[in-house]
Amino acid sequence: MIEIKGNIVDIHKRRIFPGIVCIEDERIIAIQEIQEELDSYILPGFVDAHVHIESSMIIPTEFSRLCIPHGTIATVSDPHEIANVLGMKGIEFMLDNAKQSPLTIIFGAPSCVPATDFETAGSVITVDDIEQLFSNPQIGYLSEMMNYPGVLNKDANVMAKVAIAHAYNKPIDGHAPGLKGDAARAYIGAGISTDHECFTLEEAIDKIAYGMNILIREGSAAKNFEALHTLIGMHPDTCMFCSDDKHPNDLLHGHINTIASRSISLGYDIFDVLTIAHLNPKNHYSIPIGSLNIGDYADFLICTDLNIITPSTVYIKGRKVAENGNALFEVPSFDCIDFSPCAISTIMPQDLSIPALSTHIRVIGCIPGELTTHSLDAILASKDGLLYSDIEQDILKITIINRYSESIPALAFVKGIGLKQGAIASTIAHDSHNIICIGVDDESMTNAINELITCKGGIAYANGSYVDCLPLNIAGLMSSDDGYHVASEYERLDGIVRQHGSNIHAPFMTLSFLGLLVIPSLKLSDKGLFDGESFTFTSLYLD
Repeated sequence: MIEIKGNIVDIHKRRIFPGIVCIEDERIIAIQEIQEELDSYILPGFVDAHVHIESSMIIPTEFSRLCIPHGTIATVSDPHEIANVLGMKGIEFMLDNAKQSPLTIIFGAPSCVPATDFETAGSVITVDDIEQLFSNPQIGYLSEMMNYPGVLNKDANVMAKVAIAHAYNKPIDGHAPGLKGDAARAYIGAGISTDHECFTLEEAIDKIAYGMNILIREGSAAKNFEALHTLIGMHPDTCMFCSDDKHPNDLLHGHINTIASRSISLGYDIFDVLTIAHLNPKNHYSIPIGSLNIGDYADFLICTDLNIITPSTVYIKGRKVAENGNALFEVPSFDCIDFSPCAISTIMPQDLSIPALSTHIRVIGCIPGELTTHSLDAILASKDGLLYSDIEQDILKITIINRYSESIPALAFVKGIGLKQGAIASTIAHDSHNIICIGVDDESMTNAINELITCKGGIAYANGSYVDCLPLNIAGLMSSDDGYHVASEYERLDGIVRQHGSNIHAPFMTLSFLGLLVIPSLKLSDKGLFDGESFTFTSLYLD
């Protein structure tokens, strides 16, 4: 038997008392209250209520090594990123790899692969695939239903997937940015129970009124905590915390513990915060984790300060798995075989030429900390009958190239990246994960893109003939390398991009969302410029 002493934070009875937690065979067999002054606290571990592990650029076992030391004991993970590239083979890889870590990972069955018909993905997840996935106990929910027009219009394929989730009595995650009023009521009425895409308090309150749970998101690119944190005091029983997408260097410095600490620093009740960070997702997704009750799994963290929660020790199923910021468990290495499809030839600079059919154009406008964009108007000078990037206006050329079959690059312009020299490129391009690139000049863009084609996926920076790359050998989304090494390499590349002018928080993360068509207003797919408000393609040219 193991006995651990500390001030026990009881979220059920909303009290803190000195005591001893007694553990045997993975579970808590007794909790004894004592009369003693203690300087440590024992509290339930954290749950990330919605995350794409692929966005950390590391595989589930390595992800667990980085997040468990921050007190994360479970995640609710949607594998639709790898599903868009590799289909069922990719999902099976995530499920198998996750079994080899102590982190409890509840996976979703991806509901929208591909996300839309207006882009080219590497695979399709069918209704039959959804049925097959729900027979696996690792699948705990139907993941984000991005096709909200399909729900509202009762599309047969969409509703068949929803019906399967209902038949298995599994929750259905939502994804409906900006949806309010009668449309939100109808969407929620189909049984869709969460949304992590709210970016205004008004929208969140509207959805809560119709019975939806709101996930307060604070990730590497999308940061909605500032807009939504008052929900912690207003509706603690219907909120959860999530990161959605977390880059590896950010994961080194904190996870859900940082959102919880930030909430407590603003004066919110610690029991409300822990209800949101642990109990609500545990109950909503039926996650098999402990909450510091007798008979529960011995899952908890120990810290010395409840205002800034930095775990000194983390236990999962009675086993000490992290101490002083370091994981105490080993994970097996993964031998990568044929996991990075990239079936296209290298390109030439002239392939990226944009004819000056008009100098009055539409421009994708980035919004700091948001996945949404503006649709802007701009005037670009014409040179030799072509349009080029204009660093004075911070308007840069952007392209998306289908990486699954030969095609013509889709081209447009974007404002808000801030790059002054060179180009950045990535095979992380939500949700179809084609090659996306932004650059100041066509030579740099071509070299960055060709580097990714050669190494079959990753992120890259090029400046003329100079090229630097972080290869991602799993689907062009993740590396099977050590998570700390990947984080270091990513941070180094990120630093190079900043040295060359970009002043946004996460340039590669922001880049990756400029092809996400289901988030308005203006985006680019491998098939062309896309208006997310009317859900149709639109022209680059305004005249």
